[in-house]
Amino acid sequence: MSHDAPSWIDLRSDTVTQPGEAMRDAMHSAPVGDDVYGDDPTVNRLQDTAAEMFGYEAGLYAPSGTQSNLIALLLHCARGDEYLVGQEAHTYKYEGGGAAVLGSIQPQPIANQPDGSIALADIEGYIKPDDMHFARTRVLALENTIGGRVLGADYMAAATTLAHARGLVTHLDGARICNAAVKQGISLRAACAGFDSVSVCLSKGLGAPVGSVLLGNKAFIEQGKRWRKMLGGGMRQAGMIAAAGLYGLEHNVQRLADDHSNAANLSRGLAQITQLKVATPQTNIFYIEVPPAACDALRATLAREHIRATVGQHTRLVTHLNINAADVERVVAVFTAFFKDWHQAS
Repeated sequence: MSHDAPSWIDLRSDTVTQPGEAMRDAMHSAPVGDDVYGDDPTVNRLQDTAAEMFGYEAGLYAPSGTQSNLIALLLHCARGDEYLVGQEAHTYKYEGGGAAVLGSIQPQPIANQPDGSIALADIEGYIKPDDMHFARTRVLALENTIGGRVLGADYMAAATTLAHARGLVTHLDGARICNAAVKQGISLRAACAGFDSVSVCLSKGLGAPVGSVLLGNKAFIEQGKRWRKMLGGGMRQAGMIAAAGLYGLEHNVQRLADDHSNAANLSRGLAQITQLKVATPQTNIFYIEVPPAACDALRATLAREHIRATVGQHTRLVTHLNINAADVERVVAVFTAFFKDWHQAS
């Protein structure tokens, strides 16, 4: 008699999502063409749909959010220019220094506040004067959500108004902007208001296997095609993967509330464990503080129980469309049993 092993529960990131059957069907049946020539009807539909949903004139499909963010910075800045960015922001910390390496663009990192924002006074203070000694400040780049935290509409309005008043353009790394909109109960357009460009990731909570869309005005996007080509992002019959992103935008935005609910329930369950310090999530991402002496054993226990997590003293847990309420209960039970045994052993 065979006993099937339990399925894996993967809490490392919402990038690990698997396309469901309906998404795979959409990919299988997608009409395609050569996108470098602009001939792929599914890519064109994705770009037009995203632009309409988020309130921009045009869109550009790219293989990754790292590339779409880089294209935006290359368009907004010339060599020797700089962009203002949070110290914790993906475009500064997690994209390999691409703007500096490939664009000769200087990042000016600024400390993020506990809520993920950059203080308006700091934005103002880091804008350089028109002086040959300084890089030219061109862009304010923000991220929403950032570490799972939501930057509210009032703050975004104040920050973008300040930037525009000082002659800067604004770019939003909206890798999880749909999470921010759903959490606040506002439209996707409202969540992007005030930004000259935005990068929207399709392969996180929306569940597509690959891709992001860069949005802006028509001239900006037309120029972006040149940079995308130079960066190796010009794809041919890309409609087969673009169809997944289109399906995600059309079907998987409002269901992000389920991920937020599962994260909240998971955090509440783990908070009952006295050895853990557990943050309260705003969306689908939160952090727990694990005793350093427990990390190795916890990592091994989770692996035996078919639970994937990047365990460390500061552990991030992420819910997504492949995590359900039963999975949350199972994870809480495994953590609870582990720390009961670990406490008795120590």
